[in-house]
Amino acid sequence: MERHKQAVGKIAAAVRGFFDKKESYRIFHGSTNSTRPRPRPGARVVDISALSNVVGVDGAARTALVEPNVPMDKLVESTLRHGLVPPVVMEFPGITAGGGYAGTAGESSSFRHGFFNETINHVEMVLGNGDVVRASREERQDLFRGAAGAVGTLGITTLMELRLIEAKKFVRTTYHRTGSVAEAVDKVRLETQNPENDYVDGILFSKDHGVVITGTMTDEKPADARVQTFSKARDPWYYLHVKEKTMENHHHHHHHPSPASVSSPCSSTTSGPSSSAVDYIPLAEYLFRYDRAGFWVGAQGWTYFKYVPFNSFTRWFLDDFTHTRMLYRALHASGESARFVVQDLGLPYSRADEFVTYATDTFDIWPLWLCPLRQTLPPTFHPYTGETETAPDASSSTAPKDFLNIGLWGWGPADHDKFVAKNRALEDKLVELGGRKWLYAHTYYDEEQFWRVYDNNRGWYEGLREKYHAATLPTVHEKVRIDVDAAREERRKARQSLKTRWPVGGLYGIWQAIKSGDHHLHRRAEWKYKDE
Repeated sequence: MERHKQAVGKIAAAVRGFFDKKESYRIFHGSTNSTRPRPRPGARVVDISALSNVVGVDGAARTALVEPNVPMDKLVESTLRHGLVPPVVMEFPGITAGGGYAGTAGESSSFRHGFFNETINHVEMVLGNGDVVRASREERQDLFRGAAGAVGTLGITTLMELRLIEAKKFVRTTYHRTGSVAEAVDKVRLETQNPENDYVDGILFSKDHGVVITGTMTDEKPADARVQTFSKARDPWYYLHVKEKTMENHHHHHHHPSPASVSSPCSSTTSGPSSSAVDYIPLAEYLFRYDRAGFWVGAQGWTYFKYVPFNSFTRWFLDDFTHTRMLYRALHASGESARFVVQDLGLPYSRADEFVTYATDTFDIWPLWLCPLRQTLPPTFHPYTGETETAPDASSSTAPKDFLNIGLWGWGPADHDKFVAKNRALEDKLVELGGRKWLYAHTYYDEEQFWRVYDNNRGWYEGLREKYHAATLPTVHEKVRIDVDAAREERRKARQSLKTRWPVGGLYGIWQAIKSGDHHLHRRAEWKYKDE
């Protein structure tokens, strides 16, 4: 704790220095999983990269004290030694606890536990004037709530206490095949109401091949069931495995043409072998199941390098490059992230089907990710629909209505203006359907539009910034907005560089990824399942 206090003292002094001079600055964290553009070299920076340790795990109290730059893999390794696990773990091993609090982090357990920040008991923050304070549901509740999702614009989080739950050895994972988008959406919602499920998410491979995936933590495994892992170079990629598991024995139901309105014969009423398959996945292997290929984004590397065949041999051979830490580095360095659509969109269940139709017609991107979530009502920068319903405990109080996250990730149009136009139209469509997007990605609203979307948050947010001396920190809008003119100019300049000549950018990206040494982090990871 002494080391922690000294590090925080240094950071607080640097922040106070900028505050006294009324100078703005950026925070340097070390590595990042954000797709936003980087600060320019020579910018004023407060370096918090030293805050990357799990300070301690208290087994009896079931809590962990964690610094903001602790990545998920290190966090899970620390807590598993005590037989505990965080209730919400972001899917990519390199995503940090601080990023989870400052951003919007919802996973397949969030329908039950809420966003990552809901699992935090209290945080320590350095305010804009250099004061070190504590915020929780009891003290400075406005700051504790406000900073969750405000992308670091109300202060610098330096420590957090996380709630933990009991870990089990395996996640019994069931794959439920669905035959239409509407059926998949309904099935997701249904499964969130089943008390046995610890985890629920879904993958839409196409309009008529969806899979809803449910998971239950367990220490029991039938003797004849094999342990299924996803972290080894020879293991299948998770999403391809899910697709394969739900291809074979399903189709004999579907040969007769049926109008879309008729629900397919193997809808959720029959959960015989024909409509679902089961895996026993070690807990950490489940939590990081999407690390290889970054859900399915890694497959785009093969699309880019057209002549490399996409098969189990090349996936094995190139495994080092398919982990998310390496993918992010390569994607940034290659310059290709500029035309990559990375959007997470929160919608009411009732409009999800309509939205998927719109998004897939516009971008033709498959697969899509479905993740059921518990909503935080405004004022907040978490995405919300604002819908409420009568609380389930039959009291007269209202609770936020659950909603659905749709993940849309893939190549957009190569033409920059078209790319921006389509992304903008997507933002408009979303608002029209009563939804909001995650702010970690590319956001094109100008200031006026941004505050129109987050209209009821402006006074609240500006009040918090004033109260907690955050004037020298960037605003949420400044932080997330893509400057379209600057981006266009950058693309124009880039066009003259070699990097835009295929495959130079991609090879350069791979070279930068290798130089980072990040592939060693996965090779040496302790969370990976070892055969007993």
